[in-house]
Amino acid sequence: MKVLIVGGGGREHALAWKAAQSPQVAQVFVAPGNAGSAREVGVENVAINTDGNIDGNINALSSVTALADFAENNNIDLTIVGPEAPLVAGIGDEFAARGLKCFAPTAAAAQLEGSKTFAKDFMHRHKIPTADYRSFDDADAARQFLQSQHYPLAIKADGLAAGKGVCIAENRAQAQAAIDDMLIANQFGDAGRRVVIESFLRGEEVSFICIIDGESILPLASSQDHKAAHDGDRGPNTGGMGAYSPAPLIDADMHAQIIDSVISPTVRGMLADGMPYRGFLYAGLMVGDDGIARVLEFNCRLGDPETQPILMRLQSDLVAHCLAACAGELDGETAKWDSRCALGVVMAADGYPRDYQTGAVIDGVDKDGANVKIFHAGTRLNENHQITVSGGRVLCITALADSVAAAAQSAYRRAQQIHWHGAWYRRDIGHRAIARAGV
Repeated sequence: MKVLIVGGGGREHALAWKAAQSPQVAQVFVAPGNAGSAREVGVENVAINTDGNIDGNINALSSVTALADFAENNNIDLTIVGPEAPLVAGIGDEFAARGLKCFAPTAAAAQLEGSKTFAKDFMHRHKIPTADYRSFDDADAARQFLQSQHYPLAIKADGLAAGKGVCIAENRAQAQAAIDDMLIANQFGDAGRRVVIESFLRGEEVSFICIIDGESILPLASSQDHKAAHDGDRGPNTGGMGAYSPAPLIDADMHAQIIDSVISPTVRGMLADGMPYRGFLYAGLMVGDDGIARVLEFNCRLGDPETQPILMRLQSDLVAHCLAACAGELDGETAKWDSRCALGVVMAADGYPRDYQTGAVIDGVDKDGANVKIFHAGTRLNENHQITVSGGRVLCITALADSVAAAAQSAYRRAQQIHWHGAWYRRDIGHRAIARAGV
């Protein structure tokens, strides 16, 4: 069979790499892919741009049509979608209308990620634990609300803002400035036409990702990522500077709590609301000192960079799991995992997460190591067939080992062998798990 992977980042390289391992798959296409996916055996990049990323804008909509045309014309048997923009733009609906198999939620169900107001209202309605909140589209009303609040607060753009639409305001002045940036200065375009103001949740953040077929749930391995740019979880938020799996914080009791209080009520609630959810469901959770896991956000996709270590550990057939979910037969599936730990270190371009430099030639990236896989994200091949920097997060060096500490040592050892002008990365990925293990 033929599989199409939608997207061009590290997550999509990992999806293509894993899909190509399926005994059912003869050919994998990636649209648009990157220099890493271009070099995988049995994988071919397709020049379809999927970068439109603001609430169903014209770029996302046009890419959905182009992707459906490609799938139709090339007899694609299964499409797996990586990024959020095509999901919110309705790729699941378009493919279904054409009789094409696409593992993705409908546009209506993808509102769980596409609108924070929708997600918060949904959680409130179905009694899913999350932070207290209010939603505003009027700046004066939002400012008035701030006068009665305790700080810090989280100020969030309602729509898709490429991971940048969140401000943790330590005081009223910062909160008001964030509201003005979003509602008046239009900093995030349509994504910021409405803001959600939330009480600040303290604790430890974890990622919990499942495959859903509308009713049944197949949990994937737990993971934790590092959002802050710099060591010690300091600096601006990023798309993620590294991740590891499993997350020691999610023991058997916590796993059961998350399924019972978050995932199952979400699946039941979407079904009850007439929007049965099929696809990857990612719950970003904050586990407080009280031992309660509360939802920070929902994503309708796999996380990046969590996907890379998760798929390094996955031993069962990802394509088979997705096909079963498409057929509503997920209850017969069992995911199998390597018992070892996996950890990924993101190597970033100079200036990331703000304005970053592209075009530099990358040296030392030709070979994976023993139990180490180099997943490409922001890379492309230049006219001389050299691998060059084309994005902010460039590579994710991912290693398997018997412990998180050993996986970190292996990943960092390989990262030190890769060079380009301005390359940088955090030096403490996995520090929470390593501290828990007492290493």
